[in-house]
Amino acid sequence: MEKKSVSAFFEEFLVRESLFIDRSVLLSSFIPENILHRDKEVNQILNILAPALKHEKPSNLFVYGNTGTGKTLTIKHITDNMAKIATERKIPLKIIYANCKLKRMADTEYRLLAQLASFFGRSIPATGLPTDEVYKIFYDSVEKESSTILLVLDEIDQLIKKTGDNILYNLTRINEDIKKSQIAILGISNNTTFMENVDSRVKSSLSEEDVFFSPYNALEMKDILKERASRAFKENIIETGVIEKCAAYAAREHGDARKAIELLRVAAEIAERARHKTISLAHIDEAEDKLEKEKIFDVVKTQPKQFQAVLLSIISIKSSNPYAYSGEIYDFYKRLCFKIGLRPLTQRRVSDIIREFELMGILNTKTISKGRYGRTRDISLSVSSSAIPLTKKILEDELSLS
Repeated sequence: MEKKSVSAFFEEFLVRESLFIDRSVLLSSFIPENILHRDKEVNQILNILAPALKHEKPSNLFVYGNTGTGKTLTIKHITDNMAKIATERKIPLKIIYANCKLKRMADTEYRLLAQLASFFGRSIPATGLPTDEVYKIFYDSVEKESSTILLVLDEIDQLIKKTGDNILYNLTRINEDIKKSQIAILGISNNTTFMENVDSRVKSSLSEEDVFFSPYNALEMKDILKERASRAFKENIIETGVIEKCAAYAAREHGDARKAIELLRVAAEIAERARHKTISLAHIDEAEDKLEKEKIFDVVKTQPKQFQAVLLSIISIKSSNPYAYSGEIYDFYKRLCFKIGLRPLTQRRVSDIIREFELMGILNTKTISKGRYGRTRDISLSVSSSAIPLTKKILEDELSLS
């Protein structure tokens, strides 16, 4: 019976009319032919990178801006076109893209160099060689290419955070040691201030140019969503106000177009699974709730144990009291640490962790005066109440309390 029902479901699914024409248009991997509302940034980047097509080294370039402002999209759009022209005209240009946030890519200097060498067909063991030897293999690989190498390091701030700025310095000095090739670095970062902590000799060696991507405003977001929707869905699928609501959601997320597009896609999938013929405001609400829960669950699972203990302390106090003051939270946290075998952090460090959760959008804090007894902070959760029970269960599992 079960096999028959599963088969019947798939048979019915294959003949069911879909709301989508092309679902891939709403995926983060999609690169449109035209990048809306980024003409100024595109022109700046084109002028900086164009010399590479004449086998001249372009300036090192750093692209900054909040998540979802089109940085990676724009860079991939431009470099894909550069690679196509280089291939057609037999121009010696090689473009390498590396996402430094991926653990396997850049958690150590050694591992990043091994990954970069693999783009040239060189295999380096996961461990065992001196770092100087790995650099030599990479340098030799670049030299044998006899090309201009454009090295795109996405989330470059994560690389510096994990490995320090020494690798950036060494990569910028490579052109002094090679003759037939030349390498330029194109860094992409969500952190507009990370270069402030980079050593002055590295900054001097980079001599980079900067392009800043400002957040999209509501009208720009609306245009982006309309353009994607026109390619993703059949006509008359989207009800009045849906695009505007997605744009408003993204505006709340600091102009994050990626979040707005994801919200529209998830809402459409919810509508389609419910066999509805259109995407309504109710589907957007449901999709927003789903994405909010996924966000908190992902954040909770990836935090260090100390962060998880602080968050569980807050949730535990809030479950029995409408107010959660910083002093009470710290007392609960210390008892929890004793119970699970963690060494308690200082109250100041716990306050820093609470601030970090606030920056993630998980907590809200309000300073309250207690007169001659000083000041304290009331801490509240900024996630939907329906997500709290499962969040607490995840934290208890992670801390081996259940």
